[in-house]
Amino acid sequence: MLELLIHGRRLAYREAGGDGPVVLLVHGITNSSRTWAPVTERLAEHGLHVLAPDLPGHGDSQRQRGDHSLGAHASIVRDFLSVLDAERVTIVGHSLGGGVVMQFYYQFPEAVERMVLVSSGGLGREVSLPIRAATLPFAEQVIGVGASWPLTRAAGLVGGALGRVGMKPGGDFSEIMEGLSSLSDRERREAFVRTARSVISPRGQRVAATDKLYLAADIPTLLVAGERDSVIPAKHTRAAAADLAPSSRLEIFEQSGHFPHLDEPDRFADLVAAFVRDTEPARFDRAAARRRIIQGS
Repeated sequence: MLELLIHGRRLAYREAGGDGPVVLLVHGITNSSRTWAPVTERLAEHGLHVLAPDLPGHGDSQRQRGDHSLGAHASIVRDFLSVLDAERVTIVGHSLGGGVVMQFYYQFPEAVERMVLVSSGGLGREVSLPIRAATLPFAEQVIGVGASWPLTRAAGLVGGALGRVGMKPGGDFSEIMEGLSSLSDRERREAFVRTARSVISPRGQRVAATDKLYLAADIPTLLVAGERDSVIPAKHTRAAAADLAPSSRLEIFEQSGHFPHLDEPDRFADLVAAFVRDTEPARFDRAAARRRIIQGS
C-alpha cells in the first residue's frame, strides 16, 4: 500500500502499471481498495495505469472531517488525482463507488474519459435490508456490537462449514462479512453510517442519478452487474443502460453476485481493458453540456 496526505490526513492507495491510460477504481461502502486486488495486476498487464484509493474512513485511510456525501467523496477523488498529477481518467466505481463516479463526472466532467459502473448504487430505489438498517437511529451502537470479532468470526466459521459440506453461502457472503468486521473500528463505523445516511433511508436509496444521466450521453459508459446480486438488483443496471444508449454497453455476469470483479476477475479485467482499447476517450464539450442542461434531455 502507498499513502499520501490529502488536507493533512492520510489517504492510502494501490498503484500498478506503467505509462498507459489511467484507470481509477473506486470501491463500495465498507470495502477498500483491497476489493480490487484480484483485477489490479490483471488490468496493469493490459497496459493500463491503475490507481485504487481507499476512500476516507475506509481501509487504511483516515476519515476526513465533516461531509460524507457523494459530492465530498468525489471532491476527495479529484484532490487525490490532482496530487498525483493525473488529469484525465477512465473511472470505475462499484456499488457506492458507482454513485461517487457519477457524482465525479457531474462535478468534474473534463477529467473523465470513460465511465464504468459496477453493481452501481444511485440507479434505483431498492437496496438490501442490512444497508437500509444502517440508517436507523442508534445504528452506530448496534453495528459496533454486530461487528465484534466473536460474531464475525462465528459467521466466517459458519460459511466455511457450509462450504465443506457442499453448501455454498450466497456469493456475496464472505465479502459482506469482511466489510462488517471492518466496522469494529469506531472511525470506520462512523464513516459508514454517515455515508449510508447521505444516500439511503430506511425505505431505500434516496439519491438517484437517473434524472441527470442524459448529461453522460456522449461519454463511453460500460455498465456491469451480477445477475445474482443480493444487495442491488441487476434490473437497475439494465434500466440505466437503456437510458444511456447508444453511448453505453451492458454486460451481465450471470453467475456473479454483487462483486462481479471478485467472482470473475479475468473476465472483468479483459472486459474493462477491451472497453478502454476500443473506445475513444470523451472530450468535454461545454457548449453541448450547457444546451443539455437547459433542455433537460
